[in-house]
Formats: sequence, structure tokens, C-alpha cells
Amino acid sequence: MKITKAEFITSAVAPDHYPVHELPEVALAGRSNVGKSSFINKICQRKALARTSSKPGKTQTLNFFNINDEIMFVDVPGYGYAKVSKTEREKWGVMMEQYLTTQQALRGVVLLVDIRHEPTGDDVTMYNFLKHYDIPVIVVATKLDKIKKSQRQKHESAVKRKLQFDPSDRFVAFSAETAEGKDEAWKAIYDLLTREDD
Repeated sequence: MKITKAEFITSAVAPDHYPVHELPEVALAGRSNVGKSSFINKICQRKALARTSSKPGKTQTLNFFNINDEIMFVDVPGYGYAKVSKTEREKWGVMMEQYLTTQQALRGVVLLVDIRHEPTGDDVTMYNFLKHYDIPVIVVATKLDKIKKSQRQKHESAVKRKLQFDPSDRFVAFSAETAEGKDEAWKAIYDLLTREDD
């Protein structure tokens, strides 16, 4: 995948703030410290397209990125970070739910989980939410470089077991450090865009 254009378009908190465009959208969801920004930057071959932060919970809006005039990536707020107030978390939840269940341009969601650990309750809730609303999902297990190659299968199995992973969904093991899994991630994303509606 050759990236010729990758740019931040706008941030939004409600439908009347969403940018007007004709592109299909793919949302990126995951825990606050799972490496969403690193994933976006690595697959788009940009160092700072999405801002990475040492403070989890920094993304507080829906952030829209135009990729190659072909796809709009939508980075949604990270969930599960304790230092954000309950009220704030609930507000983000409503904003995400509204976007995920009403946005006509949405083709699917990339759900990022950390391959080193079993998915959290929030990860399972998000996966179940997407399945409930029949939103196509790609599970991307980040931080692959942090585990030994001999341990990969064990960790992947643990992630799938905890999520009660549907084998019809796509699973990609990924490292933002080494770019392993980048091509597989792009292939899965493009398959979402060409998927026929049932």
C-alpha cells in the first residue's frame, strides 16, 4: 500500500460536526494505551499523523483522517482509562455509540487489543457491541514485538478465547516497531471496503 496522502481533517463530537465527504470510513477503537496512534502512524507511513501521548486518554473527540482520498480513518476516544472522570467516560461512550450506530459511511471497525495480555472487560464489551450491531470488525493485536516468537500462538489463542472471537472476523498480529502485520492490516481494511452488504 503506497501512501501518497495522509492528513488530519477535523475533530468532531456530534454528527453535525462530522466532515462532509464521499469516502468510506473505518473507525479505530481500543484501550487508551493500546497503541492506536502508533498503529495509524505506522500503516500510513507518517511519524506524527496521529498524536501519540505518554498520557493515556488524550483522544477526547472523533478524529478524522483522509488517507489517499480513498478512506477516512476515524480515531475514536480510547476507553478504560481510570484517571478520566466517570462523567467524561460516559460522555465519550455516548459519542462513540452514536457514531458507530448511525454513521452511514462506516464500513467497519479496527479493534486494537494488546497481544501481551488477555483482553479487558472493556475490550470484550466493545467487541460484543460491534457484533450486536453487526458492524464488521478486524481485531488487531498490537505490541507483537514485545513477546517471543515461541509465545505468539499461546497469546493469540488467549486473546481469541477471551473475546469469544468469531472465526469469520479477521485477526491481525501487529507491531508498530517492526511493521510486522502492516500488509495484513491493509488487506483486511481493503476487504472491508469491498465487502458486499448482506
